[in-house]
Amino acid sequence: MKVGEPSGTALAAAAHRAIHQETDAPLVFEDPLAATVLGPLRGARAELLGRRPMRAFICARSELAEDALADAVARGVTQYLLLGAGLDTFAWRNPYPTLRVFEADHPDTQGWKRRRLADKGDPPGLTFVPMDFERQPLVETLSDAGLDPDQPVFVTWLGVTPYLESETVMDTLEALASMGGGVEVVFDYGPPPASLTGLIRAAFDRRAARVAAEGEPWVSAFEPTDLAAGLAQLGYVRIEDLGPAELNARYFRDRDDGLRVLAGRVVRART
Repeated sequence: MKVGEPSGTALAAAAHRAIHQETDAPLVFEDPLAATVLGPLRGARAELLGRRPMRAFICARSELAEDALADAVARGVTQYLLLGAGLDTFAWRNPYPTLRVFEADHPDTQGWKRRRLADKGDPPGLTFVPMDFERQPLVETLSDAGLDPDQPVFVTWLGVTPYLESETVMDTLEALASMGGGVEVVFDYGPPPASLTGLIRAAFDRRAARVAAEGEPWVSAFEPTDLAAGLAQLGYVRIEDLGPAELNARYFRDRDDGLRVLAGRVVRART
């Protein structure tokens, strides 16, 4: 990351969401502020237009997360935590008057987003939590910011885990599971490269090389069965792990533009 700017991967994810609004129909995920938050870098990210499988995955994981959030709010959940919020714009689109939103991320990313959306102001009910997952105690930091760990919390953690060591990922999930009010979390991850073949493996290798060149290498991957066992051991139940086939069936069925997911997995789990 450059001082005062968000990470390259956060910018790329926002660009994929923005391109989706402008080029794909029907929309899988609606984010009318995606282009606004990119600002002057919007044009510089035009080279992402052809990376359709990545765009499909980013849009599918966001839609799945906000669908699950809607279910949680219907159950009475009033706290929403975005871990590694990046340039996510939900807080500015929040349709739930009772929902408090906590965005935990690097202060440079938070500052960039607030400047880009300054004319809209900080939404009511939004709390920014500047933090480093790998160095600060998660629950204590969130509690100090006003999140009540003794009340239910819905969490999204998107586009982050591949950049963290496996131990850090599991430690974070354990910390979330320790919150007494109960937690539901939606996060994505990558399977081991050795499990991929053919064109999918080639695409994975190209993407891995690009993010490594930007100084943000992928350092963790999980076998789905091993991850499910680890989550169960931490106290998670109702574990749903969706791969490309499930995501395509749910979000890209009967499309005639070829937009579909080729790699990546998304988990939804509750304690």
